[in-house]
Amino acid sequence: MIAAGVADFAAALPAGGRLAGLDAGTKTIGLATCDAHWTFAAPHSTIARTKFTVDLALLRAFIAREAIAGLVLGLPLSMDGSDSPRTQSVRALARNLVVLEKPLLLWDERWSTQAVERAMIAEDLSRKTRAERVDRLAAAYILQGAIDALTRNPLVRNQ
Repeated sequence: MIAAGVADFAAALPAGGRLAGLDAGTKTIGLATCDAHWTFAAPHSTIARTKFTVDLALLRAFIAREAIAGLVLGLPLSMDGSDSPRTQSVRALARNLVVLEKPLLLWDERWSTQAVERAMIAEDLSRKTRAERVDRLAAAYILQGAIDALTRNPLVRNQ
């Protein structure tokens, strides 16, 4: 089920449980996880995208291995908040991920890649290192934003 908002997402989750953040690009999907108490997000890994069935199998294995209760998928809105062709592609992916039978929240990710790029540049990481890490770090940035909203929202039950 694709949640209508943070409160609906939280209501669809079991009490507590680990969440996964996904940053879906055209070539890769960055993955991040958080602890069961929704305190902090950490980058996990990157899936090189191929066929959807292969990507789905890798996501299923990741979800099972990491005991994931819900998914937060970054939604690349345009700067004015409108949909773009890329946004529509991610919405289609979200509809396809419903088969994973995990609650799914679409989360505005307009600044995620830029934020993690700036942080890596500030740390003087090489372009190659930045390219290797950006997707999973962006997934962690997306997930951290969502768990911050989950834990601040008074309509969300205390985990």
